[in-house]
Amino acid sequence: MHPLVTQEMIDAYQRDGVILIKGLFADYVDTLRDGIEVNIADPGPYASDNKKQGETGLFFDDYCNWSRIEQFQKVVHNSPVAEVAADLMQSQTVQMFHDHVLVKEPGTSMATPWHQDGPYYFVEGQQTISFWSPLDPVSQATLRCVAGSHRWKKEVLPTRWVSEEGFFPDEGQYIQVPDPDAEGMKVVEYEMAPGDAVAFNYRTLHGARGNHSDSRRRAFSLRLVGDDARYVERPGRTSPPFPGHYMQPGQRLREDWFPILLRR
Repeated sequence: MHPLVTQEMIDAYQRDGVILIKGLFADYVDTLRDGIEVNIADPGPYASDNKKQGETGLFFDDYCNWSRIEQFQKVVHNSPVAEVAADLMQSQTVQMFHDHVLVKEPGTSMATPWHQDGPYYFVEGQQTISFWSPLDPVSQATLRCVAGSHRWKKEVLPTRWVSEEGFFPDEGQYIQVPDPDAEGMKVVEYEMAPGDAVAFNYRTLHGARGNHSDSRRRAFSLRLVGDDARYVERPGRTSPPFPGHYMQPGQRLREDWFPILLRR
C-alpha cells in the first residue's frame, strides 16, 4: 500500500464510499492553482458560470482539460493519486476518466446540488473513485457526502445544475434527488487544508454549500476507474459527452482516450 493509505482507510472506503486523505496533493497545490488560472483564462467547451436567477457571486466549473493544461498533466502523472486509487478501489489497474475544476468566488450563494456522479457518466462498475481537493482552506464550502449511498439499489436522477431539470427521462430506473439533511441521512464532511482530498465512489451522493466567505474556494477533481469499469449506454447524452468514441456496451474504456495510469 501507499504510505498515505491504511487498511482501515480501505475498509472505510469500501463500506462508506467516502474517506478523507490528508495531504494527497500537498506537493502540487501551487501547480494546481496555476493550472486553474490557465483554465479560467482559456475555458474549454464545457465550461459554465452556472448563472442562476436570484443567486449571487460566480461559480465556475469546467472539465476534460487535463490533456491540454500542462499543470494538470503533471498532477495526473507525477502525484501519488493513481497508487492511492488502486489501493482504495482494490484494483490492479487505474485508468484516467476526466478532470474537473470547480471555483466558487467569495459571496457565491449557489450550492452544488446533491447528486451522484455515476448516472451522468457512460461508465459502470464498483471500482470507481473521484478525488476532490480544495486549493484553499475550507470548512463551510467543503464537500458533503452521504455515507453508504454508493450501495443504494437505485441511482439518483441526474439533473442540470441550473435549470434543475432531469438530465435523462426517468422511466423508473432512478430515484428523485433526496434532501439528506431533512431526511436524517449520515452526511460526512471535513474541514480541509489545501492539498487534502476527499475520495469517493461515483455512486456516493454528494454536494457542497455556497461560498459565503470572503475567500475563494478553488477545487480540483480527478475521476478514475479500475478493473471492472465498463462502457454503458445511457438514455441520452452523457456528461461529459465524449462524442465520437465508438465504444460498445461492455467494453473497457478505450486506452488512447482514457490512458492507463497504473498497472500492477
